[in-house]
Amino acid sequence: MSADASVRQRQGTGLGLLLALVLAAVLLTALPDDEGADAGACAPRAVGSWSADERLTGEFTRYGDDAGRTDDWTGGDGTHSVRLPDGRLLWLFSDTFLGPVHAPPNPAGESASWRDVTAPMVRNSAVVMRGDRLESTLPAPLLPDPGPGRWRWPVAARVEPRSPGADDLVVRVLLWLRTAGQPPWIYGVPVATEVATLSLPDLRVESVVEVSGQQTVPDLSRRVLFGTTLVEEDGWTYVYGGDDGRPAGRPVSSAYVARVPEGGLGDPAAWEYWTGREWATGVRPHAVLGDGRRAGVGSAFSVVRDADTYVLFTMAAGTAGLHTVTSYWSCSPTGPWHGPGRGFGPPLPRAGVAAYNPQAHPALSGGGRIALSYDVNWLETAGAAAQISADVALYRPRFVTLRLRSPR
Repeated sequence: MSADASVRQRQGTGLGLLLALVLAAVLLTALPDDEGADAGACAPRAVGSWSADERLTGEFTRYGDDAGRTDDWTGGDGTHSVRLPDGRLLWLFSDTFLGPVHAPPNPAGESASWRDVTAPMVRNSAVVMRGDRLESTLPAPLLPDPGPGRWRWPVAARVEPRSPGADDLVVRVLLWLRTAGQPPWIYGVPVATEVATLSLPDLRVESVVEVSGQQTVPDLSRRVLFGTTLVEEDGWTYVYGGDDGRPAGRPVSSAYVARVPEGGLGDPAAWEYWTGREWATGVRPHAVLGDGRRAGVGSAFSVVRDADTYVLFTMAAGTAGLHTVTSYWSCSPTGPWHGPGRGFGPPLPRAGVAAYNPQAHPALSGGGRIALSYDVNWLETAGAAAQISADVALYRPRFVTLRLRSPR
């Protein structure tokens, strides 16, 4: 196989990987809102209003189109962020394009910026923002592949003490370790949850530790990877994860939650999992949302805390799930979760494009507003590499600002 053909094959495979999470997000939005028996314990919450955040979306356009460097970020998905102690914001991405971006017109004659189909792609990257301006891309990939056919996707991250009670702060980044698989696992087999420790302020990768191996779980669709989102509360970090129900033919994926004391994310022995009755170490977690039939989540979702209420954002069902964000709410990090609420359709750059991976960004939220990103990609995995090379806007995060309210 030629080098160019190898690159194209790699792009075509990688670009569909997180898009598979869209297809797994099959919540049935026809379900009625459910305020639940514990509605009086906290305030039910739903999306009250939203608007496109053109400033944030435009900043990623500006940075991605900048032709001043050829080794920096020009597009990616799996968007997460974490505020650093010195005020910088660290953005983490999964599959990422590097290389130059060319000004329009593109080869198809359309007025869109474009990249060559041989542009390099890596499995993960990190971009630093100072103030409201993206500044630089760390040497990519941030975390090298652990071996042939194996890769790491960074997900949620937080700054915490190096160990409980320590003064030294580090960045802990949750990672999904996946490996190439056979159909129906064409988008990779879940292997383990890892935690990378990055030093401060230089953001050097010090170590990577496996905290939750799934190799002994024979049913691949029941393997759980943690870190799609996390919530900090009362000295604990609640870490949410999901399984991959779609390849096995289940209509929904399920959500799970673990907790770790502050400073313990990198210590496998510190992780406790919700069993349905209690927190315990070294056990199989119990789903907190998802019945395998009618209610559940996509593999990539986000949870925020609004006063005493937990709000979960995920994609909606069926064809609506390709362009509609919906939500659940709960009075506890372990549920029960009520919903789904009525969804909203954030803007897409053009027809034939899917939205996925809604992620809240607490460092950019406040004053009753929530900053939410969503990734976009060409709807069909076949030909996706060519489409997003011809129009770079098809593989970059977009942003909305939303406000919550009590559901009617």
